[in-house]
Amino acid sequence: MAKYTPMMEQYLEIKKQNQDCILFYRLGDFYEMFFDDALIASKELEITLTGKNCGQEERAPMCGVPYHACDSYLNKLVEKGYKVGICEQVEDPKSAKGIVKREVIRIVTPGTNISTQNLDETKNNYLMSVYSGNGEYGISFVDITTGDFRTTTLDDESKLMDEIFKFTPAEIICNDAFLISGVDLKFLKERLQISISTVDNYYFDEENGIRIIKNQFHVEKIDGLGITDFPLCVVATGALLCYLNETQKHSLEHLTKIVPYITSDFMLIDSASRRNLELCETIREKQKKGSLLWVLDRTKTAMGARLLRRYIEQPLVRKDAIEARLDAISALNHAVITREELREYLGPIYDMERLMTKVSYRSANPRDLMAFKSSLELLPYIKTLLDDFHKGLLAEIYEELDPLEDLYELLDQSIIEDPPIQIKEGGIIKNGFSEQIDQLKQAKTEGKRWLAELEEREKETTGIKKLRVKYNKVFGYYIEVTNSFKDQVPDHYIRKQTLANSERYTTEELDKLADTVLGAEERLYALEYEIYVEIRERLAAEIERVQKTANAIAKLDVMASLAFVAEQNGYVRPTLNKRGIIDIKDGRHPVVEKMITNDMFIANDTFLDNSKNRVSIITGPNMAGKSTYMRQTALIVLMAQIGSFVPAKSARIGLVDRIFTRVGASDDLASGQSTFMVEMSEVANILRNATRHSLLILDEIGRGTSTFDGLSIAWAVVEYISNAKLLGAKTLFATHYHELTELEDKIAGVNNYCIAVKEQGDDIVFLRKIIKGGADKSYGIQVAKLAGVPERVIQRAKEIAVQLTENDMLNKAKEMDGYVEEPQQLSFLDQIVPSDQPHPVILELRDVDLSHMTPIDAMNYLYELQERAKM
Repeated sequence: MAKYTPMMEQYLEIKKQNQDCILFYRLGDFYEMFFDDALIASKELEITLTGKNCGQEERAPMCGVPYHACDSYLNKLVEKGYKVGICEQVEDPKSAKGIVKREVIRIVTPGTNISTQNLDETKNNYLMSVYSGNGEYGISFVDITTGDFRTTTLDDESKLMDEIFKFTPAEIICNDAFLISGVDLKFLKERLQISISTVDNYYFDEENGIRIIKNQFHVEKIDGLGITDFPLCVVATGALLCYLNETQKHSLEHLTKIVPYITSDFMLIDSASRRNLELCETIREKQKKGSLLWVLDRTKTAMGARLLRRYIEQPLVRKDAIEARLDAISALNHAVITREELREYLGPIYDMERLMTKVSYRSANPRDLMAFKSSLELLPYIKTLLDDFHKGLLAEIYEELDPLEDLYELLDQSIIEDPPIQIKEGGIIKNGFSEQIDQLKQAKTEGKRWLAELEEREKETTGIKKLRVKYNKVFGYYIEVTNSFKDQVPDHYIRKQTLANSERYTTEELDKLADTVLGAEERLYALEYEIYVEIRERLAAEIERVQKTANAIAKLDVMASLAFVAEQNGYVRPTLNKRGIIDIKDGRHPVVEKMITNDMFIANDTFLDNSKNRVSIITGPNMAGKSTYMRQTALIVLMAQIGSFVPAKSARIGLVDRIFTRVGASDDLASGQSTFMVEMSEVANILRNATRHSLLILDEIGRGTSTFDGLSIAWAVVEYISNAKLLGAKTLFATHYHELTELEDKIAGVNNYCIAVKEQGDDIVFLRKIIKGGADKSYGIQVAKLAGVPERVIQRAKEIAVQLTENDMLNKAKEMDGYVEEPQQLSFLDQIVPSDQPHPVILELRDVDLSHMTPIDAMNYLYELQERAKM
């Protein structure tokens, strides 16, 4: 068999060590891909597939991308879930003997991509490590672009899923046990677009993990890191650092600390509730506009935007921590001029966290450093303004904020104002920073003048008027004297060449000057690069100081944003309590009120507690505003617990440990689940995981099945929730089952509310106001009319409604007792007036499921039954 060419042998050897990557193999000004990599890349990147002679009979499939434009191509592959190995030349081709030595210098994966052009600056890009063992999970996750590094342990699968939904990592690495733990991997991959891969068992070796952690954080023992008592955290963190070391292939010095946390320190919000409440993106468009984050985010920096998102994803449960944030907002709104000055200074600050990551990766170019310098320039002014606040969170931020004036001075003195992007082509260092560089710059630009001056000095010194300083490629610079003057040549002249009519000489001064002039540009570029690298290293050594200051800036930015939004939107400071009382006066939905252009949002009150007002059953027609009202209550509570002011006239908020919502219905066709199955799964999750300190938002429970089954389930759920011995959670429960209003008189703590409606003949007007009492009608036909259902259908529906009302189909539901351990299945058709000999139409009606018919189908079906009944 024919041998591969030496270059291809080198490629295949490197590829063998990186089989799970698409290898970007550097050849001159291109990154080339071969064989299967080329087939994949040409298809995914839509670039031309060619071939290359590799020593075999068949040419090797090949495609390539220019090295200077590789980022955009690399990002496309990473976005699609591929790993990409960057294989660079690691020796100078001019000095190489044989094939230039090449190595993989970094492996880029979805969770380790540091390309700023591919990342959303307002979101973290997390890599998560998950270790599954004995039914428990250790997770560790890091954003290598910012240095944010956290870890925790979880005792069941649902909590793990909640954390994954909360942080939405771009990539998960895990052990084999995780794959068989029951977690829905298909959902994570396809719906959340998370890249998931297992790694070898040695990654999760505890001893190996401890060693790696100690090396990373430069400690002799891990006791001081706060993770000693959590062995699963140690294993997951060790695996994560091992993975980073093997993919990044250089120091991770910007990962300066790890933050262990306990999930109970934050409000638990499950995935369905995050989706239903539209915290950071809308359900349908997956856009920020229309979400709570869209309303609250008036941050000025990328760091602040990321922190605000984290606050919204992780509301607090500790009263003192919440009050600290509320105090900061109050202080800023009592000093509006100072607040606006602070926001003005925050505006031009670049993303210091990600800039410092580029510095630590040694990939920061001169313009990155200028962006960093312009940010540092504003820090002293911000610190001076913060000196006006003498207590609380703002005073803490003042103490944490290091003006970094020494770093600013270094950059101000060293780097020119408008430097090039390239770091090896000179033009970076300011005049006066380095004497050597100044001389080389002069040599480059003033070399000819220096030579002319030397010639004049030598003429004057020797008296030889025909003396000339000349240059050729063989001898370089020399002094030429004609034979008629050679007797006047000084003794210190050194003969270089004898010609027929003249002699050529040199001197020590000329040799030095020649060296300076001839090598000036090359040495200038090399020296500028060397000094630039020294400056970058000095910045990298101060990464902890910069990260601490960047965190302080982010917190200040978030507080200023929340204060600004509170003032602009008329929010009030909530009063927090631990007695479980939620008392909101004139509450408003923070998003809906911003989407309504005519300022006509109708405010409503809410009152819930742990005794007589545990459950509010809300009735009223569709489109009247039940869902908006319930969501607004949940959002107001959540806003209060992130430390924000809230949209209300006044608000007393009893701290809740969890918010659960079951709102809306949609078939999950991708996982083969029907509307009703999705609904019941979410209800089951709520009943299993809610506590008496939770807030539940339940909308239309039971509507995805037959009417009587749905009513039975809804009834039983209300009984279970309202029972203080079983659950006793504060609940808003919207329903079309008017029979549930009977529970107000049967169960303590249950109260009826409805949406006020004004009738105008056959039409209705939604007043959007919550009032005490149950609705006496569903107004379904009127809503159908508003929706544009044809008039013929509306009239026929009215006739059928009259007939059904006269038969009083729901009479028996009103006679039901209170809570029953094992309620028997009931049938609506038991309520139909009995007959000795049932009509065939009635027999058919017993079996038909009207709840799954469209209005048109129902009308046609009923019309057919009527015709048959007349026979």
